[in-house]
Amino acid sequence: MNGFKRVFKQIAQQTIAMALMLAPLICLAATQKGSTARPNILLIVSEDNGPDLGCYGNKNVNTPVLDRLAAEGVRFENAFVTYSVCSPSRSSIFTGLYPHQNGQTGLATHKYHMYPGMVTMPVYLKKAGYRTGCIGKIHVNPESAIPFDFRPAEQDPLAGDNFSRKNMKAYATVADHFINNGSDPFFLMVNYPDAHFPFVTQTEGMPARPLTGDEVSVPPFVGADSKRLRGFTANYYNCMERLDEMVGDLLTKLQASGKAENTLIMYLGDHGAQFSRGKCSNYEAGLKIPLIVKWPGKTAVAAVRKELVSALDLLPTILNAARISIPPSLPGKPLQPLLFNKERHILHEYIFAEGDGSAAMFYYPRRSVRNNRFKLIHNLLFQRENPKFYYYANNIGHFGAGTRQQEIEASPAVVQNAYATWKHPPEFELYDLEKDPYEFHNLSANPHYAKVLHNLKKVLFKWQQQTADPLSDKNILDRFTQEVDSVNQAYPGHDYPKDPNFQWRYPVYFFDYIKSRARD
Repeated sequence: MNGFKRVFKQIAQQTIAMALMLAPLICLAATQKGSTARPNILLIVSEDNGPDLGCYGNKNVNTPVLDRLAAEGVRFENAFVTYSVCSPSRSSIFTGLYPHQNGQTGLATHKYHMYPGMVTMPVYLKKAGYRTGCIGKIHVNPESAIPFDFRPAEQDPLAGDNFSRKNMKAYATVADHFINNGSDPFFLMVNYPDAHFPFVTQTEGMPARPLTGDEVSVPPFVGADSKRLRGFTANYYNCMERLDEMVGDLLTKLQASGKAENTLIMYLGDHGAQFSRGKCSNYEAGLKIPLIVKWPGKTAVAAVRKELVSALDLLPTILNAARISIPPSLPGKPLQPLLFNKERHILHEYIFAEGDGSAAMFYYPRRSVRNNRFKLIHNLLFQRENPKFYYYANNIGHFGAGTRQQEIEASPAVVQNAYATWKHPPEFELYDLEKDPYEFHNLSANPHYAKVLHNLKKVLFKWQQQTADPLSDKNILDRFTQEVDSVNQAYPGHDYPKDPNFQWRYPVYFFDYIKSRARD
């Protein structure tokens, strides 16, 4: 029986909410006593970027700070998030659970929210005596379930998404005040707005010399090429260079505090970049992220790990470092064996991800699994057109960098076919990532790969059953689809977030499904 079900069995006759709330708390053991102080923990999260850093081989962008961090610690080449949109992805970071397990299956701004009773990262750490702080957005509902000790004032740009890039130098200043405002070990999460759309060329003199479209190449997963796309790419990389400079300011403050030598530093992106076939998809460009970890005196130096890891592994890693028992309900695993040892160590044979579209107008549920070589995507409503294609192709709102139809038509046939698959996908997509890293050739109908397809289907369906995925049940899928369709009909302008009386019903019947699965 998997760990998720074991937790529920241990607390028989309790409600599912109470089980989710109590099981991890039972595991909150007292911190182990020893001569070595528990580490401070600095978690740095950037917006909407894949591994587009110099240390990952991107020659278009200059990122000396993060490159140096990788040279002083461990760089993960195959790190992935659970969902290629902000709120669900961050919910997995905070809870250590897949979005369908914690309830945050869409954007917080569109009123999706976690189930009651979720135990989150700051709760674990505060119980163990850590001072906790968060700079930048949380973007998970309800925020009351993520009770950091310190947050910037509500009217401060640093309390929210700050996509307008105001007062950028203040991130390091505010972090410095928190770091030095106590002697207890601290946990600080710093969330930077770059590289979220809109891509800002320069602000507050950063970067000092912005790139232009003549100096860069469009990300290869996009496939298409044009002067317009190169212009957006240049500004995306300008965001990355500004991010790098700001991380440098932060690490300088940490060093000046005298606490750097006992601070575990973790940097990652929350999901891939907002180009076509990136953010909001289950392609590698949406799910694959940079992940760098440095723990002075403990982690290997200039180490590169090729093993598959997930954002779900962050919470177990942090709990392990803080000497807090890891609840058996968490599907992730601590990264310590990969941080400290040179030997190959397989944490995960498979990496899973999901996506429901993130908002009603984007609804297009899918699930995916990959191993070291192959990737399977299951499109649950393959009879429909993928709405994200329309938003990207027509450059609506934050999708301004999307590939336009004329740019697709000017591309090679293989790229045109890939866009056609993205727009009207079959039920299953299968990719050989070794031969086709940008997923241009769908192999699901190729008889030579029938065995691979069959095996990955079995793995994916088993994972859905083991994690009590509500959308693995056709009745629940139909019910949720009807709810989303009714929301789109009732709010044709997609303005339901502005309706103070609007509430999603899915958390109730999703939760009921999970409860029934726990009793089976």
